[in-house]
Amino acid sequence: MDMKVLFISALLGFVSHVRSKTDSNICISANAKTCGECIQIGPQCAWCKDPGFKPSRCDDRDSLEKAGCTPLGIENPRGTVTIDKNKPVTNRKTDGGQNLRPNEITQIQPQKFTLNLRSDESQKFTLKFKRAEDYPIDLYFLMDLSDSMRSNLENVKNLGTKLASAMQHITKDLRIGFGSFLEKLVMPYILMTPKYLKNPCFPNDCSAPFSYKNVLNLTDNGALFTQEVSQQKTSGNLDSPEAGFDAIMQAAVCTEVIGWRNVTRLLVFSTDAGFHFAGDGKLGGIVRPNDGKCHLENNMYTMSNYFDYPTISQLVDTLSDNNIQTIFAVTQQFRDLYQELSALIPKSAVGTLSTNSSNVIQLIIDAYNSLSSEAILENSKLPAGVSISYISHCKNGVSEKGENGRKCSNISIGDEVMFDIEITAKGCPSKGKSETIRINPLGFSEKVEIVLNFICECECHKDGIPNSPECSGGHGTLECGVCRCNDGRLGRLCECSQDEFLTDDLDANCRKDNETDICSNNGECVCGTCECKKRENPEEIYSGQFCECDNFSCDRSNNKLCGGHGRCECKKCICDANYKGSACDCSLDTSTCLASNKLICNGRGTCECGMCKCTDKKFEGPTCEICPTCSRICNQHKDCVECQQFGIGSKKHTCEKDCRSFNITAVTTKEELPQPNDQPINQCKERDVDDCWFFFTYTTKNDDNIDVFVAEKKECPSGPDIIPIVAGVVAGIVLIGLALLLIWKLLMIIHDRREFAKFEKEKMNARWDTGDNPIYKSAVTTVMNPKYEGN
Repeated sequence: MDMKVLFISALLGFVSHVRSKTDSNICISANAKTCGECIQIGPQCAWCKDPGFKPSRCDDRDSLEKAGCTPLGIENPRGTVTIDKNKPVTNRKTDGGQNLRPNEITQIQPQKFTLNLRSDESQKFTLKFKRAEDYPIDLYFLMDLSDSMRSNLENVKNLGTKLASAMQHITKDLRIGFGSFLEKLVMPYILMTPKYLKNPCFPNDCSAPFSYKNVLNLTDNGALFTQEVSQQKTSGNLDSPEAGFDAIMQAAVCTEVIGWRNVTRLLVFSTDAGFHFAGDGKLGGIVRPNDGKCHLENNMYTMSNYFDYPTISQLVDTLSDNNIQTIFAVTQQFRDLYQELSALIPKSAVGTLSTNSSNVIQLIIDAYNSLSSEAILENSKLPAGVSISYISHCKNGVSEKGENGRKCSNISIGDEVMFDIEITAKGCPSKGKSETIRINPLGFSEKVEIVLNFICECECHKDGIPNSPECSGGHGTLECGVCRCNDGRLGRLCECSQDEFLTDDLDANCRKDNETDICSNNGECVCGTCECKKRENPEEIYSGQFCECDNFSCDRSNNKLCGGHGRCECKKCICDANYKGSACDCSLDTSTCLASNKLICNGRGTCECGMCKCTDKKFEGPTCEICPTCSRICNQHKDCVECQQFGIGSKKHTCEKDCRSFNITAVTTKEELPQPNDQPINQCKERDVDDCWFFFTYTTKNDDNIDVFVAEKKECPSGPDIIPIVAGVVAGIVLIGLALLLIWKLLMIIHDRREFAKFEKEKMNARWDTGDNPIYKSAVTTVMNPKYEGN
């Protein structure tokens, strides 16, 4: 029985282990039908293309090799990173100095990669960024020319020459341009009367109102800048906010008109007012969204009254796409407003403009230094299913992950920083077509080009045999060891016609309760129907719709299927008439449970599977006839035995009533009492009121009458011998008294000797003085007269 339990436990443990392993193995549970589907599950999955390979072809490499797949038959492509362009970053002191043109300066390395990406397998590479020395700068000064900026305009007129001189230590290649803006020429922003349109500042002299005009393209001629700006006049409008967003949008997108180069692009936005943004145009009846395109004719914005102001997000995207770094030079009153706007625009800064713009040059230099000391990487839009992460390694060993991993701060000219970049694809993005993404440092025109190739198929896909005879006579392509069926065909060997089925997944009809195993791993799915395997023993048969049944894996008893007392149907035993249990090992015959009194289990238990299960806890044994604790029953029968046999005890007055079921038989001695041997006789030994032991046996009959045999001779204890006891007590008292007297005498002797020794010691130490008595005082007193001189 124990061997059987161990065998079943081991079998269940093995089945649970196999099932848990299968459930946790995503390669198998995904049920991939082709090599391409398999490798897209994850980097841990490989495919066996060997012909005739029976186990799951999609599994981890070690499992495939253990299952018998040859090393050359395993398809397990891996992702790669290839550097296609790797021009070193520029050192202008050694790489050509000032002779280098802007497009020849390199600040980020490498410049081009090709990545082969497999699903869920990340590929990593590193970018180096070095802030180049003497890097060219294009600076476009965009100024609010409302009449409140009149004093500011005077200080901007000499901006070109002074700024070029002040920035000599930053760059010798500086180009500067100028543009101005006011407001849309519609009510309620501009008063549309002819007189106002001619001179809105009357009686002061102002220019006609306008939306935005490009005054001077980017140039390295400081004198020309001064000349053009000197000719500018302020203008006027009705409300406080201005059309600054219209001006920024046109200055950013009109690249050719403004003359932007692929260098550091700075746009300095100077104003003492707020701004209008998308939606405000409704006040003037302008509802068309800004199209973000260039509309400059003769350097004037011509679609101001046609398109609404840009949205903030539209402005952010435009500035970012054109690598323009924005410096907001605003008055103290509006600093907080533009600080919030700057937080939304990457690579932008805010400076406080003095009342007359006298600090504008220092403001620009400080803002440029702040912007250029940061390297922030940005990538173009990623294909669906592709993710990217950054880890920055900045100066002084500072590293960051997440969004801050895109950024390094406090970079001085000539400093190098590194960025670790990791790109991961999920599945097969873009249907396997190559994609190109770009990474660039914000504010710079240089871009790193990354070509993404997605591994969606195995190499063996290229070697497929179209219309292979192995695919049911040419109904499919033999590819990577399996058939890829032609249109209209289904099945592992393309043996089925699609017209006969409602679904393409024929295997789903062969899975029980959506399990992963096809035909319970005991057969093959042929056109959506399970064909069960044949066993070497023809008597052993798989059966059932999903081959889930068999007639040989039922429980066994005594190494016999169903204990030899039944038949196995669908892994369960169907027992014969006189047997039950999972292995038909439980007999319904009760003859083995009869006790010597012909009762089943002695009337104190039930017969289960031919064995007694005692219900009376006092009894045990194969037929519940052994009572190891029957001494308690002896004590219960004691009073009745005493009253009937000896006429004593607590029940002597009620003996006839309480002890009617006792049939007493007397014997002389205890040796004559019946012995148990093989009979259910219980022996008892009890003490009576005289402290004597008496002996009896009892047997319980079917009618609950009790047959009792009693020994007439009792075993009584003998009385005590008084004289020795008294003599012993007296002798003990005398001896104890003498001992106490001796101890007391000994203690007194010791005490006296100590006192005498102390006395002798003090006597030896005494000293007697024979001189004057120290307590004696003379009766004569001598007094000295101080006046007595001896005459």
